[in-house]
Amino acid sequence: MGRPKGRTAKPHQGKRRRSMLKIYGVGASPFVRKVRVALIEKNVPYEMKTVFPGDNSPEYRAISPLGKIPALADGDFTIPDSSVICAYIEKTHPEPPLYPSEPKQLARALWFEEYGDTALAEVLTLGVFFQRVARPLLRGEQPDMNVVNEAVNERAPVLFDYLQSQLGDAEFLVGNSLTIADIAVCTQFVNFAHGGYTVDSSRWPKLAAYVERILGRESFKQLIEEEKATLPPPA
Repeated sequence: MGRPKGRTAKPHQGKRRRSMLKIYGVGASPFVRKVRVALIEKNVPYEMKTVFPGDNSPEYRAISPLGKIPALADGDFTIPDSSVICAYIEKTHPEPPLYPSEPKQLARALWFEEYGDTALAEVLTLGVFFQRVARPLLRGEQPDMNVVNEAVNERAPVLFDYLQSQLGDAEFLVGNSLTIADIAVCTQFVNFAHGGYTVDSSRWPKLAAYVERILGRESFKQLIEEEKATLPPPA
């Protein structure tokens, strides 16, 4: 493109280099994974800073006042919470989009993100993964199998019934491409699998196929393999 007429070109000083994003947390957290998958899908480089949940250091509390993970640093800008971080990433790195532009589809995507972050997290991650993997690893305690069995046999089926009803024959939960809905929901199923369980394909065939398909994406696969190399088998 030609130089605009009547304007004097300034000496070339080069573009200001953008600092690499930093993600604070641990890989086995479904919420940290949620952010990392979004970054990988958008081909955005980042670096990990290991921080465990509940970190009470003044340095981390300045970034994440509740001590939760993940948190993000983009230069001197910091923000906690996976949903807030993913929304920020969408604005700063919009391609490919992970949030629908159509209002009703956007609302559904945000709803499924909330469903994954709350209902699924409480059952699949806290009820199964925490008991069978995190509790023995971090506290040296045996799992409470009553909690696990209740999660698997009583609480999870209701959640799975709903997801199967919403999927129908679709490839994704919302629209025709991967969205934050799929990432937020399926990251919880990774922790379910780390805890020794998968979706019963005879009872929920569409949900089982959907989870397998999403977790087969390269963005999820590379993180799952990385996590498997560091986590013990479920107790």
